[in-house]
Amino acid sequence: MLPWAVAAVVGGGGSGGVVEAAEAGKGAAGELVPLSRLPLLEEQGPDGVRRAIRRRSGWERRRRSIREAFESVAGPLPGMEKRCPLLPRVVSEEDCGAFVRIDLTYQSEPGGRVPAYLLVPKGAGSARRLPGALCLHQTHAAGRKVVAGLGRSPDDEYGVELAKRGYVCLAPAYPLLADYAPDLKGLGYASGTMKAIWDNIRGLDLLESLPYVRRGRFVAIGHSLGGHNAIYTAFLEPRLTAVATSCAFDAYVHYMRGNLSGWIQERYLPAFEAYRGRPGALPFDFHELIAGLAPRAFFASAPVGDSNFRWESVRAIETAVRPVYDLWKAGDRLVFRHPDGGHRFPPEVREEAYAFFERHG
Repeated sequence: MLPWAVAAVVGGGGSGGVVEAAEAGKGAAGELVPLSRLPLLEEQGPDGVRRAIRRRSGWERRRRSIREAFESVAGPLPGMEKRCPLLPRVVSEEDCGAFVRIDLTYQSEPGGRVPAYLLVPKGAGSARRLPGALCLHQTHAAGRKVVAGLGRSPDDEYGVELAKRGYVCLAPAYPLLADYAPDLKGLGYASGTMKAIWDNIRGLDLLESLPYVRRGRFVAIGHSLGGHNAIYTAFLEPRLTAVATSCAFDAYVHYMRGNLSGWIQERYLPAFEAYRGRPGALPFDFHELIAGLAPRAFFASAPVGDSNFRWESVRAIETAVRPVYDLWKAGDRLVFRHPDGGHRFPPEVREEAYAFFERHG
């Protein structure tokens, strides 16, 4: 038993992704349709005239329009009406050698508690504050357990590995997966995506409440579902200063060659139903969301053999996004990799992601 860990918490204020059943378009090379809508460094004025964006102030206006488009589909980001005391409750605690694994729940909103694992390195609180990491799981029957070393899925154990490197890691559950089944409609959400974003934001509040965690600057990491969950959250949450993803996205307009069915689920983005069969009409896409992270650090691994997301599409996204990072003189903070292999987060890529955090987190 490690009383310091419990006291700190109580005292504080499978295949993965969305396409586990889909088999079409397994990343085969082919002609890609263009990415949708305006080029990122253009904006359309009230007079309908398109103008180049040459200053960061112009990009901030463009980013606000992307946020409006995203929230028109995912639903609005909650505000103060859903902020409430976190009231964390410890379910159990286990000494794992280099760190302590704490199973807990926290209140992300009135009437809603989120199950999560908190991984705390041994010796936390004895010296400087430690960095905090949001570790988001893929689509897996074991849910958050895989990140915490309890899912017999070694490639998903980035929470364990980061804790051994001195990060305080929070691994919250994703809505409507494994042991977490919130009433999304009853709680007022238009999508599981927005519920996950809010739970993650409150999870950062929980990390900030711990006296041994560095405040205001966190990293996020995730494979597949966990990766795009990290992107969505970071787009709306500036405290996430570095994001690392694996097998997490391609452009919606390229996804399964235009078949949005995998995304049209309550736990993801059900409003995509209105765009079934016409993904090019969607009001936002991943290149816009990732550009919206600039100048913060972003790492993406998109293997050439990924059966879920097309690596060529991810390459096109990088080409679109890089000029925005250049506008911020932050090109070194944008890293895309295309390793051999399939839909997994192998050790050598995870090591590169951790080194990326050490440079930019």
